[in-house]
Amino acid sequence: MLYLWIKAFHIVFIAAWFAGLFYLPRILVNLAQVPEGSVAERQRLIGMGQRLLRFSTLLAIPAIGLGLWLWLGEGIGKGPGNGWLHAKLGLVLLVVGYHHGCGVLLRKFIQGNSRRSHRWFRWFNEVSVLLFTAIVVLVVVKPF
Repeated sequence: MLYLWIKAFHIVFIAAWFAGLFYLPRILVNLAQVPEGSVAERQRLIGMGQRLLRFSTLLAIPAIGLGLWLWLGEGIGKGPGNGWLHAKLGLVLLVVGYHHGCGVLLRKFIQGNSRRSHRWFRWFNEVSVLLFTAIVVLVVVKPF
């Protein structure tokens, strides 16, 4: 029974974490489009980005912790035919890197050092959707 509670909360925290990873890059798109003299708009978007990054980070911690519990404590993915789990763990590392990258890009806006176009940020925005889709497919379909 504990396993089901851990699994349920893992899914909830993953969904909440990804909600932040879906929206934070969109804030970066908006920041890249702010006209040069719009200080108030820029500061408002930076504040939103900072709060969302903090909140998403707080959601990532239990998501990862509960996932580790399922993997190491409950034995998920042990034995033959569980290559999907290794692929999923690799993608989770990419998600953590993406999350960190969002923070780095936000700091560049704060420092006034961002030189990327809003088009680049639009493409960057899609990475979280691709990672989320790949992880869900691996977990549900378990193709290998």
